[in-house]
Order: sequence, then C-alpha cells, then structure tokens
Amino acid sequence: MKGRYVWYAVLVVLGALVGAAGSLVQAAWFPAGLLLALLASAAVFYGGRIATGTQLGVAASGGGWLLAIVVLSFGRPEGDGLFGGGLGEMVFLLGGMALAVMCATMTRFSRLAP
Repeated sequence: MKGRYVWYAVLVVLGALVGAAGSLVQAAWFPAGLLLALLASAAVFYGGRIATGTQLGVAASGGGWLLAIVVLSFGRPEGDGLFGGGLGEMVFLLGGMALAVMCATMTRFSRLAP
C-alpha cells in the first residue's frame, strides 16, 4: 500500500517537471516545440494511468503538471513572466488539460487470464 503512495508522489514530481519543461519548449520552438510539449504531457498522463492502473495516476501527474504551469504563469513583481499570453500558451494549457481528461476517462484494459 505504501508503494502506491510513492508512485503518486513520483508522478506529481514528474508531472511538474514535464509542465515546466513544456512551458519553456513550447515558446522556444513554436510549432514543433508546442507539439513536443503536448506529446510529453500526454506521455506522462498515460504513463501514470498505466503505472498505477487507476485514474488517480493521471490526476497525480496532471496535478503536478497544472501546478507547475500555474506557478510559472504568475511571473514576478518586476513584470517578468514566462508566458506571454499568445496562442501557443493557450493551446498548451488547454490542450494539456484536455489530454489529461482524455487519459483519465479511458476505459481499462481487460486482462487476459493465462
């Protein structure tokens, strides 16, 4: 039972890392970087689903991803912010959330009996 909580903690951290990296990549290499960031986000969400076998795995990685995105979007009092408010940032944010919902609502795989 404790091992499951470790998986969820790892998925939160992994989701936050992918969210932070995706925030930088999607703005740096706009069309290809956005696609790469969304693919990495989908991979961590789907990987959380497969690793834990539950929807909570997607929620853990998605929560870490969203937390990183929100923290990076605040900016500093001096006015420096990571997100400029363009179309790419909105596609990354909304597309990532849509991918998390899709991975969470997938049907479970049927296990074949040996």
